[in-house]
Amino acid sequence: MTSNLLIFIKTVSHSLNHNLMKKFTFLVPVLLIILGTWACSIKEKSEDMVPKEGDIQVSFELVSNDIAESAKFLSKFILKNNSQTPLGSSGWTMYYNMVTRLPIAESVPDIVRIVHVNGDFFKMEPTEKFKLEPGETIEIPFEGEAWIIKKSDTPSGVYFVYNDTNGNEISRVPVNDIEILPFTRPEQINRHRDDQTPIPTAEWQFDQNKKLTLLNNNELIPIIPSPYQISKNEGIVTLGENLMIHYDPVLKSEASLLADRIYKLTGKKPMVMESEVSGPNIICLKTGKVEVNGVKKEAYTLEIHPDKGVIITGSDAAGVFYGTQSLIALMPLELFSSQKSSIELEGVEISDAPAFGYRGMHFDVGRNFQTKETVMKFLDIMAYYKMNFFHFHITEDEGWRLEIEELPELTQIGAFRGHTLDDSEYLAPAYGSGAFPDPDISYGSGFYTRQDFIEILQYAAERHIEVIPEVNMPGHARAAIKAMEYRYRKLMEEGKKEEAEKYLLSDPDDQSEYSSAQLYDDNIICVCKDAPYAFYETVVDDIIEIYEEAGLTLKTLHTGGDEVPLGSWEKSPLCKDLLEKNPEIANFRNLQAYFFGRIVEILEERNLAIAGWEEIAMTFFEDGTWEANPEFAGKNVIPYVWNSIWGNQDLGYRLANGGYPVILCNVNNFYFDFGYNKDPEEPGGYWGGFNDTKKAFSFIPYNLYKSIKVNTMGHEFDPHKDFANLERLTQEGINNIVGLQGQLWSETIKGQDMLEYYSLPKMLGLAERAWQGTPSWASIENVSKRDAELDLAWNVFANTLAQSEFPRLDHIFGGYHYRIAPPGADIIDGKLEANTSFPGFTIRYTTDGSEPDNTSSLYEGRIELSGSVKLKAFNSAGRGSRTVTVEL
Repeated sequence: MTSNLLIFIKTVSHSLNHNLMKKFTFLVPVLLIILGTWACSIKEKSEDMVPKEGDIQVSFELVSNDIAESAKFLSKFILKNNSQTPLGSSGWTMYYNMVTRLPIAESVPDIVRIVHVNGDFFKMEPTEKFKLEPGETIEIPFEGEAWIIKKSDTPSGVYFVYNDTNGNEISRVPVNDIEILPFTRPEQINRHRDDQTPIPTAEWQFDQNKKLTLLNNNELIPIIPSPYQISKNEGIVTLGENLMIHYDPVLKSEASLLADRIYKLTGKKPMVMESEVSGPNIICLKTGKVEVNGVKKEAYTLEIHPDKGVIITGSDAAGVFYGTQSLIALMPLELFSSQKSSIELEGVEISDAPAFGYRGMHFDVGRNFQTKETVMKFLDIMAYYKMNFFHFHITEDEGWRLEIEELPELTQIGAFRGHTLDDSEYLAPAYGSGAFPDPDISYGSGFYTRQDFIEILQYAAERHIEVIPEVNMPGHARAAIKAMEYRYRKLMEEGKKEEAEKYLLSDPDDQSEYSSAQLYDDNIICVCKDAPYAFYETVVDDIIEIYEEAGLTLKTLHTGGDEVPLGSWEKSPLCKDLLEKNPEIANFRNLQAYFFGRIVEILEERNLAIAGWEEIAMTFFEDGTWEANPEFAGKNVIPYVWNSIWGNQDLGYRLANGGYPVILCNVNNFYFDFGYNKDPEEPGGYWGGFNDTKKAFSFIPYNLYKSIKVNTMGHEFDPHKDFANLERLTQEGINNIVGLQGQLWSETIKGQDMLEYYSLPKMLGLAERAWQGTPSWASIENVSKRDAELDLAWNVFANTLAQSEFPRLDHIFGGYHYRIAPPGADIIDGKLEANTSFPGFTIRYTTDGSEPDNTSSLYEGRIELSGSVKLKAFNSAGRGSRTVTVEL
């Protein structure tokens, strides 16, 4: 509009003769004001003519996943025009994010075009045949690859961009209330015809729950994770008025944290002082020679005795800290919901130590951001359950989340997402982040300042959690690539060519064609030039400085290093030249190992342990096979192994046998962002199957073949046949399994409540297995007997969660939004029967069609009803599960 106005003014000026212009010079400002006002009024009118929020209603329906012999789905958008203006054949585009399922172009009707922009970002634009009159509805069917079975698979972050006739943007209008039509039919819930995973109906869940029985309190596990050894002492110990905490000089922090927790429970803060004295009404914290089950690190003993008070002795400060967490777990549940002036404890003696020195959680904030406060609250519950490593995934294709002093563009560009087609100001929308780069309205935007990160590091360290940051390359690097391209353009405009090229991660001449696992075609750095290595050194050095400012030492850096797609670098002149000069690299795929080798040198110079996903320790051959790469074995390189599917169940064992210390992150047990089951209302991924708490609890670390029951599509394994040729752990390999880790990828996790819903109670199953190690039932060779013993152990664990852990989780550290499993229900002999997945929950129901709440009828046994019944499970705080419906 401004350019058109200037052209008009210039034309008018030339049409006036020189003398006239001199005579009426005073009129020019007036003319400019008039024309400016006219231009603004035209702009306002054009904005008034485009639809506003709510004018175009968008719905989505998954029609079927069973439309052909090959796996593909049929779905449709439904658009309704609620405005007074037709939606025509130009001037608008609808943008959205959708789980990585490419639409099949020839299936799209000729009234629109659906285009894959990049990643999970798509757009739909009209052709000349499109028209939607006011009040009318139009359906736009299209087919896509694979399947959609959950609401979390469907389009999100939908918005319209409206343009004028010159293609200039007028407005961006979000669709905040997209309607997802229900998934009710088997062809909507099953993944094509090969899917044998049961649909989790109320009846199916009832059948699963029949193995569970309600236990008495004295049959529960007193502490989770289970102590190595526990026995009862006679008598009761009362901690009341004038309670004191005595501590060794090195345990001031542990004493202070315990005092703060007791204050929150009682309203009275204990006196904390440096002393070795123990006795009644004293909690004594000290270090000493403690060895439990051959373990000297993080070990502790806890004695509660009427004459001695409470004595916690640790082999180190971490052991003392875990002893204090066990002490908190032994405190009466009612303390956590309402303060009491004194604490009564039963006498016990505990000797305890972890089976694994590494008990970790991976936490992705690259895809969707979480605040500093949410991170700290998560660290609290990790520490309470004796988890000790926090793998902080702070860089991704979709976001760079840590402020780096020398490279401000990383967060200026890479930490924000909003509407863009060139990533020149911020990154494109992903995972439903929407049109606007505003952290207040979108989980796609946000980052941690240096001070934020320092506070997180210190908070974790106080709780004996080591933070391992991840700087992910050469793949999953799109946010960094785009940020450095912005930096390059800016410096080139200033004439600073050498400085501009110093950190440029991409190769402008690379014409390679690839598609990453997340459907990006531009997320791989060029490993064949020096700039990425200078970039990596700069970032790592700054992170080291941040740790130093926090009073800590960075010990381990996670390098990512996974999912480099085939085709990467194959049309890069720089990489072709590098391969010619270095024939030992052998092929383009092994350029990943070449990159990692140079990163190892950088990190070794800084005395850092080098972690990464399993590909960092693998050498690939032309035929697709691989072997453990001997080059990095013994060099403090730690592969984190997630791939335990698709015939790779032994991958972690092969690397451990090959001399690498391995962290098992098995996708089919420890990916906590996966849905609890196949219910369409249950959010989460499922490409590696479905994961619930029992999956984590039942994992057998040194013989996982015993704990893998089905493949990703629900087909039962025959272990003797399917795993016969897979590698078993050697004694060296057993010694190289150093820990277990749960993963929280955040594609579908938006906000604190969803984070807690996904991770709890799953994380408790992991905490149990990582601390306790191989369970006793794992050694039973007879499958049916082993499964029976597992079911008995799970019944105790599930009862303990419902009756002890969940009531505590309702309040501790402000309370957690853990998942409450819906009840099972069935009609047996004409009567309704119902049960829960966690004995101790209550069940309430309605028969009038209303949603059950905590005042609805309480289910207490078989009842004779007619019609439709709605049921919910409720915890002791009155919060309910999703509703299930049974027709009688």
